Amino acid sequence: MVLLEPAATAATPFSQRVQHCFGRSAAAYGAHARLQAAVAERLARLLRIHASALPAGARADLGAGSGLLARAIERHLGGAPLLRLDSCQDLLLQDAREPTAPPQRLWDLNQGLPPELQGAVLLGSSFALQWLEQPQRALQLWCEALAPGGVLALAVPCAGSFGLWHQACQRAEVPFTGLQLPQADALISLAGSRLRLRRAERLQFSRPNRGALAFLRQFKAIGAQASRGPRLSRGQLRRLEQHWPAEAAHVGWEVLVIVGQSAP
Repeated sequence: MVLLEPAATAATPFSQRVQHCFGRSAAAYGAHARLQAAVAERLARLLRIHASALPAGARADLGAGSGLLARAIERHLGGAPLLRLDSCQDLLLQDAREPTAPPQRLWDLNQGLPPELQGAVLLGSSFALQWLEQPQRALQLWCEALAPGGVLALAVPCAGSFGLWHQACQRAEVPFTGLQLPQADALISLAGSRLRLRRAERLQFSRPNRGALAFLRQFKAIGAQASRGPRLSRGQLRRLEQHWPAEAAHVGWEVLVIVGQSAP
């Protein structure tokens, strides 16, 4: 979220920068995406509680990446494999190495959903919505695509995340180069206006605070460093490290989890 890769410039469309960064780190994603894996498992367990009797029909993981959520849902719910949709082919290839190759489609979710997912019985998405150009519009389309009684399962980091990072940027007087994450309340309100919410909760996660550079390297390790702004200079990075609040024990994430069902 802080440095652009050499092959991606400020003139490159943001969606392409995202694909480029995730593609370069795809092989290492599974080893470093521990938070994403934990959230996918939690979301799948919630589906086992709230969506264990879904009818036959289209099921998909939107922004599937390497398939963490899809595989967790398949373990907990059984049934046919979920269609994996993602715009990063390199990440999809990581999932294709499973013993049984799952159904996949290279697809940019900024373009909406493919026709075959209109009337889907299950749409899942974890750590993908925040990368889209219009997250609220995308969520609205996903809700509207569900079949009667269909279920949406969503996990997305929200604006309550990274208070320490914001604080350090203010102290150092350098730009905040992370994503402007969506507001949890707005997403809950939107989903609640279209679905019956079975679960809507903000989860708090934290990792030990080991300084600015160690924190930012976590994003690059999984390819999540794409930024809408220019990269920080070396001098700005040094100032950020100098003003990073060393007294804080942890750096925190706020992750919104929603499970909602359309009217029968």
